[in-house]
Amino acid sequence: MTEKKSLLVVKDLKKYFSVKGGPGRKKLTLKAVDGVDLEVLSGETIGLVGESGCGKSTLGRAILSLHPATSGSIQFEGREIVGKNRKELRPYRQYMQIIFQDPYASLNPRKTIFETVKAPLDAYKMGTEEEKVKKTEEMLRFVGMGDYQFYKLPHELSGGQRQRVVIARAMILNPRFIVCDEPVSALDVSVRSQVLNLMKAAQRKTGVSYLFISHDMSVVRYLCDKVAVMYLGQIVEFGSKEQIFHQPLHPYTQALLSAIPVPDVEREKKRINLLGDVPSPLYPPSGCRFHNRCPFAAEACSSMEHQLTDMGKGHLAACPYAEKIAANSFR
Repeated sequence: MTEKKSLLVVKDLKKYFSVKGGPGRKKLTLKAVDGVDLEVLSGETIGLVGESGCGKSTLGRAILSLHPATSGSIQFEGREIVGKNRKELRPYRQYMQIIFQDPYASLNPRKTIFETVKAPLDAYKMGTEEEKVKKTEEMLRFVGMGDYQFYKLPHELSGGQRQRVVIARAMILNPRFIVCDEPVSALDVSVRSQVLNLMKAAQRKTGVSYLFISHDMSVVRYLCDKVAVMYLGQIVEFGSKEQIFHQPLHPYTQALLSAIPVPDVEREKKRINLLGDVPSPLYPPSGCRFHNRCPFAAEACSSMEHQLTDMGKGHLAACPYAEKIAANSFR
């Protein structure tokens, strides 16, 4: 088996936003992404999970420089992209794409889907007009669109069809890395499975890597090779999907997994109910950011920030009680 190469390396990435504190008040700093390390290998899919507002989408957009990073490093194929201007980033845009959550909002309502998918080829002047038309037709057929749909407008398509068009547009330039920002959350269950299988087929065909952002743990389990668990701007656990789903080491990960519905009325499952809501990133708790909701928290957790530690075989957790938690796992 061929060893996969490192495609994207993120080190200590931070993305802060300045927020007005109200009349006569100082500006506040919202720490949306606060010191994230992440490595994506070629041809693999990493799932990024966590509650709403934890910074998942901001991290994805910061990696693509749609939100310029406040500090840190992003290396794509060994080349640093943090600090580059729009012109310098243009060559990288071809190989780093995004699939947005709402396909309708990301499509031009005045352009046919054929024009939309062909537009990236025009922007990068890839081939003759005849070659661009042929490639666009092939890509639309690959994602399951019929020839009779090529010249329809977005409002004439269903949600699943629009998402197929967005995937075709993201894939048309043969990218090496795609951020998938909850691409199936708004789709029916039957359509969702079709789109996920389409993404798998595209990965087998091209070797593209995905950063798959989702709330749906069952989808993550189906599609992803590795999983990163995010809480309040930080990665608190990282590992293979087998490690995360069968032996979670962080109490927050355990709580997320306990919320997965079980399609068996006779099977009793212990649900972990966390106290309170996710704190505001404007006023993150001191020390471990999860300590005020953690059932295992000790006094030291409120004053000491825990770093990701390798607990064996590449399974990382930011909790000093990871071994104790594993022994008392709800599974």
